[in-house]
Amino acid sequence: MRSQIVVVGASGRVGRLVVASWGGATGNGPHCVAQFRHPEHCSAAERVGQAFLHWDPASGAADLEASVKASGPFSAMIVLAGATPGRSADLAANRVVAEQCLRAASEVEIPRVLVASSSAVYGVSKSGEPFREFDDCRPVSDYGRAKLEMEACCEEWRERGLEVNCLRIGNVAGADALLLNLAAADSQTRLEIDIFPNGEGPIRSYIGPQSLSGVLKVLSKSAQSLPAVINLAAPHPISMISLADAAGAPWKARPIMENKSQKITLDCNVLRSLYKFKSFESSAEEVVRQWRDVK
Repeated sequence: MRSQIVVVGASGRVGRLVVASWGGATGNGPHCVAQFRHPEHCSAAERVGQAFLHWDPASGAADLEASVKASGPFSAMIVLAGATPGRSADLAANRVVAEQCLRAASEVEIPRVLVASSSAVYGVSKSGEPFREFDDCRPVSDYGRAKLEMEACCEEWRERGLEVNCLRIGNVAGADALLLNLAAADSQTRLEIDIFPNGEGPIRSYIGPQSLSGVLKVLSKSAQSLPAVINLAAPHPISMISLADAAGAPWKARPIMENKSQKITLDCNVLRSLYKFKSFESSAEEVVRQWRDVK
């Protein structure tokens, strides 16, 4: 029987991109089952032939268990669900949703759970050096603090024997502020990009949705135990100016006088030991191409 991986939060901003990328992939890899809480999302998935699970983690594990009995076990669960800034005032829901999913995964004996955390748990780098997984976390936003609380919940389940891996994800193309603003703008709108005293714009760690889907597949089916925490982005950071130019977006400079947040990036050497990136996956052009393929 082909292995199955359930993606929780398939209707969310990142979840939609991942499932769309996964659905377009070829080969004999694991089968993606998209989880939805609302029937209308299930109906839409059924129309396009996407395997889906109608399950609300808040209701307990019964529906998840029924799916296992009907279609076979899941080899992994990927939790992309959670509250994000600007979409929900209840950022504490990140811990609640993770707890619900981890409890259900434990009850139906799913051996591995990958939980989406965020690079926001680190805060701001004073030195400009990339953050490493063992660096201290000093989040400066409510979202970063909420994700760190969620990670603490994951550690509790890890201590109970469940393999839980927290993925500190950088910017996902298509779920990031710049490309979302571009998608929402009309043809006459010029995006504003912060320009720092050195004449350059922000530099961030990015990953395209197809690359993200590939990483999640590989991590889900890895035969070896994974680190408890993994930074997740393409290996080389991208300047916001190059990203806007690659997207063909007209933009204008917004000069700012502080440079403390110009470069916020991730050291992804741990991930590179687990997933073999192609050199072009770090380019602005490829990141934009992947976004346009699935948006």
